[in-house]
Amino acid sequence: MEAQSRIGRIEAIFAEYWGPIGDRRPPLILRLAVPARIRQHSRMADERRQFGEAVKERVAPKQQEPTLCKVLLINDDYTTMEFVVQVLETIFGKSPAEAYRVMMQVHIHGLGVAGVYPWEVAETKVAAVTSSARDAGFPLRATIEEA
Repeated sequence: MEAQSRIGRIEAIFAEYWGPIGDRRPPLILRLAVPARIRQHSRMADERRQFGEAVKERVAPKQQEPTLCKVLLINDDYTTMEFVVQVLETIFGKSPAEAYRVMMQVHIHGLGVAGVYPWEVAETKVAAVTSSARDAGFPLRATIEEA
């Protein structure tokens, strides 16, 4: 209320000396007499009038979920079952029972899903499997397939 009465007094003083305010801005000395908080609200109202009610709001971009990929182990005749279980336990963090199940799936069906990961993680896991197999002297291969 006090701020409104202060603005009213300032407008009255301005009108007394220079005529009605209308769309004109008061002289600097009178603008300085109005507190900054009131000037800010006045500026925001001017912007709304200038652009109408079609002021666009910033919309936060939607976070896109990373595409998931399956890491597949491919069966061969030379890699031992124990080594495949070891790879599944160490690189993929599988429990011994889960590692044995996946190893049997690879052995029987020719390939098995070692895990589902974002593309970058899947690529790293494939590189780790290939490197580990080469170091141990096995031709075990892993590939990435989109889930």
